[in-house]
Amino acid sequence: MMAAIQAAKNGHQVILLEKNEKLGKKLFITGKGRCNITNACDTEELFPQVVSNPKFLYSAFYGFTNFDVIDFFEKEGLKTKIERGNRVFPLSDKSSDVIFTLQRKLNELGVEIRYHAQVTDIKLEEGKWKAVVVNDKEIFKGDSLIIATGGLSYPITGSTGDGFRFAQKMGHKITKLSPSLVPFNISQDYVKELQGLSLKNVEVAITADGREIYREFGEMLFTHFGVSGPVVLSGSCYAAPYVGKKKLGLTIDLKPALSFEQLDARILREFDEYINKQFKNSLERLLPRKLISVIITLSGIDPDKKVNLITKEERQNLSLAMKAMKLNIESLREYKEAIITQGGISVKEVNPSTMESKRIKNVYFVGEALDLDAVTGGYNLQIAWSTGYLAGNAQ
Repeated sequence: MMAAIQAAKNGHQVILLEKNEKLGKKLFITGKGRCNITNACDTEELFPQVVSNPKFLYSAFYGFTNFDVIDFFEKEGLKTKIERGNRVFPLSDKSSDVIFTLQRKLNELGVEIRYHAQVTDIKLEEGKWKAVVVNDKEIFKGDSLIIATGGLSYPITGSTGDGFRFAQKMGHKITKLSPSLVPFNISQDYVKELQGLSLKNVEVAITADGREIYREFGEMLFTHFGVSGPVVLSGSCYAAPYVGKKKLGLTIDLKPALSFEQLDARILREFDEYINKQFKNSLERLLPRKLISVIITLSGIDPDKKVNLITKEERQNLSLAMKAMKLNIESLREYKEAIITQGGISVKEVNPSTMESKRIKNVYFVGEALDLDAVTGGYNLQIAWSTGYLAGNAQ
């Protein structure tokens, strides 16, 4: 949509071929239906949030910045707001308003939108793009072709890897594909007991064969299969390349604001108040109820033991269970639960200042079809807006 708007603004006749019955199906579900449009951090702060090929995005992010995105929507009548972590949302909290704003602009610029128009083939002649075939029958020709087909995540929205197939036909390399921004399956059975428990202000670390590859502070959630939530989803971007190759571990610090010594002192204060009670009844103020039995098991302390009989060593084991709750990551969840796809069309074969293919003239690749991905917080949509803008503007 952003590419079509920009190309139309440059005076071109644009046809937008939409596979679905309506525009923006994936946009509709982003940010839990609220659509985290971008992030209002300093523009240079976007780059550290990009996991794959951040340098490739230099021209894109500076050519159409996060503040340009906010200005674009504000000028088109969509009021925005900034929330925790600089996340930018529509004031209405409705992703449908973002889609409506883009659609109205497309209509205003005279972009022709064809719905139920699935591109089934791309015709090449002497190494040049010639035409696209829609629904196996209709032929569309033009001067330029912009491919904005997304990846493989949420296939229900139409992202079924079409762009990868087209790119391969044109001789492009596709890097290893993986679900990303996706929950983890955890091997420990006790996660089922914790299903539905949401934790705020925890610190999560992920290791591959014991080497730390990710650490972040924030929110997470236990599910019937494992773990999810913002810090886990962002962590999956870093874990994805190691799945099936290395042993992945997840460590949760339930009390990141306290050092081991401070936590021990806090536990001692609690124990002083519960001195004649059983251990299992002494943790209510330290932990959410659902976590108590799990932490007791991990500490190795007899739940029926009287608090005044607990040794210093046992107390340290309790601190360790809270400061370093260890889980084994079995696998990533599937594409249907992944917010984005990691991997894609190799950026080495795409011009970073125009998004044009270096192999086939007048063919452009944008957004998630490229080997670009970032953590949560509006950064992946910023990649989409910026790359779409550059491709549209190159016309």
